[in-house]
Amino acid sequence: MHLVVCIKQVPETTDIRIDPESNTLIREGVAATINPFDMYAIEEALRIRETLGGQVTALTMGPPQAENALREAIAMGADRGILLSDPAFAGSDTWATSYTLSMALRKMADFSLILCGKQAVDGDTAQVGPGIAAHLNIPQITFVRRIQKVSASSIVALRMLDDGSEIMEGSLPCVLTVVKEINTPRIPSLKNIIAARKTGIVVWTGLDLGCDSNRLGTAGSLTRVVKIFSPPRRGHGQIWTGEADQMVKALVDNVLEKVFAAR
Repeated sequence: MHLVVCIKQVPETTDIRIDPESNTLIREGVAATINPFDMYAIEEALRIRETLGGQVTALTMGPPQAENALREAIAMGADRGILLSDPAFAGSDTWATSYTLSMALRKMADFSLILCGKQAVDGDTAQVGPGIAAHLNIPQITFVRRIQKVSASSIVALRMLDDGSEIMEGSLPCVLTVVKEINTPRIPSLKNIIAARKTGIVVWTGLDLGCDSNRLGTAGSLTRVVKIFSPPRRGHGQIWTGEADQMVKALVDNVLEKVFAAR
């Protein structure tokens, strides 16, 4: 079984800087790490491999420095890492990103299960995993909190809902996005960390993948960031004291006063 984990390198700091011309994150010179939700996807892939055998490939798209994220995944136990890196990928939204990742998966051809974290903490869209499934035209199960059964041809998983959960079954190949409740990621051993530093990382460009250049980067993105700004600072609130009925009356009078003043 070939398990592919799609991971993302995200800023390790809350001090985010935006390029005023492209309206994209400035990643150069910023400490980065694996997206926290992706750690659970890596761990789950390793557990499936331990049960059914096979191999685990960590896949990411980003600048050359993103290979550090792949080495983290290899230190945890992944068999190899593949980096998709090309200036043409810059500025990709979730649609262009999922297209590029899907082209890498097509190049691999033999994948059985694709695992992703439920979302990236720097974007919070939860769209890349489902986007990959759409581009590949394969089943998807999102927000998975437990895999109940998996075989060479099918999978049964429990997924989270806003008001409970549901059990879903799908055929393989399939895309899963997982939540943090699914497991506890292992801590890499010193031996594995040292070995991961020496492991070669495969690098593929858009040309290697046979991508349509019109579907890459900013040109291939369906969304545009028109403007980025900080919300205005909130003004000082007002506090009422006294009995409950007195505070309620004061609040209602205040609201009515503002409503009539605005007319």
